[in-house]
Amino acid sequence: MDFRLRAQAIHLIALVVLSSIIAPSLQSGQFCDAGIGYGESGCGISSSKILIKGGTVVNAHHQEVSDVYVEDGIIAAVKPNIKVGDDVKIIDATGKFVMPGGIDPHTHLAMEFMGTQTIDDFFSGQAAALAGGTTMHIDFVIPVKGSLSAGFEAYVEKAKKSCMDYGFHMAITKWDETVASDMEIMVKEKGINSFKFFLAYKGSLMISDDLLLEGLKKCKSLGALAMVHAENGDAVFEGQKRMIELGITGPEGHALSRPPVLEGEATSRAIRLAGFINTPLYVVHVMSIDAMEEIATARKSGQRVIGEPVVSGLVLDDSVLWDPDFNTAAKYVMSPPIRAPGHGKALQAALSTGLLQLVGTDHCTFNSTQKTLGIDDFRKIPNGVNGIEERMHLVWDTMVESGQISVTDYVRLTSTECARIFNIYPRKGAIFAGSDADIIILNPNSSFEISSSSHHSRSDTNVYEGRQGKGKVEVTIAGGRIVWENGKLNVVPGSGKYIKMPPFSYLFDGIEKADATHFSSLRAPVKRYKATS
Repeated sequence: MDFRLRAQAIHLIALVVLSSIIAPSLQSGQFCDAGIGYGESGCGISSSKILIKGGTVVNAHHQEVSDVYVEDGIIAAVKPNIKVGDDVKIIDATGKFVMPGGIDPHTHLAMEFMGTQTIDDFFSGQAAALAGGTTMHIDFVIPVKGSLSAGFEAYVEKAKKSCMDYGFHMAITKWDETVASDMEIMVKEKGINSFKFFLAYKGSLMISDDLLLEGLKKCKSLGALAMVHAENGDAVFEGQKRMIELGITGPEGHALSRPPVLEGEATSRAIRLAGFINTPLYVVHVMSIDAMEEIATARKSGQRVIGEPVVSGLVLDDSVLWDPDFNTAAKYVMSPPIRAPGHGKALQAALSTGLLQLVGTDHCTFNSTQKTLGIDDFRKIPNGVNGIEERMHLVWDTMVESGQISVTDYVRLTSTECARIFNIYPRKGAIFAGSDADIIILNPNSSFEISSSSHHSRSDTNVYEGRQGKGKVEVTIAGGRIVWENGKLNVVPGSGKYIKMPPFSYLFDGIEKADATHFSSLRAPVKRYKATS
């Protein structure tokens, strides 16, 4: 059976059994007495029937003025002039956009890293996401001492307090037969269809080229998407030593030690190795022109490569790392680093022309106290910035308000393409009858301002502090529940669902035929006859 037929079969089976294998949302009143939650009611608004009237419904390829009727967590109808009874909650969306909730493909909640743990867990991080219009995210499971199974169980425990839907990627940090076997279990039983390989962080997460090749082969056989953090870890290590020898110990040393050329080199290497194996590749947090151009070249040649910029790389530049105040500069330390002016504009242009395919955040937050772990040595500053709450607003203001992309493009870049890549479309990423009722209402004439004093992350800093713009998410509906309205959150710990993601997405279509064509073109082995004496 070729990849496409296997994909269709697996996807059909997944759709049939998905409702029975995903834990249902807990009743909204479960945590009332505990007083856990945001807003005036910790129990949320749990109306099972909602009618959104008169808004412009936007999908990735079409928009029209229509009503949207939601019942029991599912979109039941999308058409004009829907009539309902008195037991239905009605929201007037006239003059506003009704869109699929955002899907953030790249987050790190409750992650142990660099001697500490990210400050946002699966409740605070998801609550922040919902306030910003994101209704699902995909987090990275880090193995425990190399064990995928132990890592998965650890993250299942962490996610018990979740308040919105989520999925998992899985990192691969070593290679042996147990890891290979566990990868198969993760795909076939646990709903993971993507594996991440770090080419950076020497001495901790970094893997070698031979491990990457083994991982790429295994991903291909399982129909799982290989992902890479693309920086040359050996060269970064050398760059860090060079900075310390020069007496450069502050946050600026972080950017100077890992320049764009090292991101470009690793991106190029990963692309070529994926091409050698003939399996799709996803490059996370594309931060530089160097990496973007490697992806563009590969895609133009027909290779299946996905490029994911993150919002910090689109709207910030590295001048902030030279701020004389350590706390101010350190909050911007992430890897790959925020780049010099010009890179962000180039990444925006690549998004607008389709050279890059979707926008993530790499939300990996540490507070100011945690950042001071590296006050005397930039190598010890925990790497990471916020973005899970700000992404939808900043992409709208930066890309739509400026005229670089259309409203339908916005839906594609923030939701639909992620759902397609990770094989959960059209359950997610669409306003269709039968899709999950993950919906946002965005007012293009309303404005926003970002501040650490009003955001919902537990971090005491925000890398977008003071930024203002147009286009505000006024209502967020997640799983059919109104969780953000009138500037107030109504969220319930434990109400989120784990979304299993089946293998063999559209990126694998035709792979086996391409292999067959390639092998038939080799004109080998050649039959040779030994000379007789």
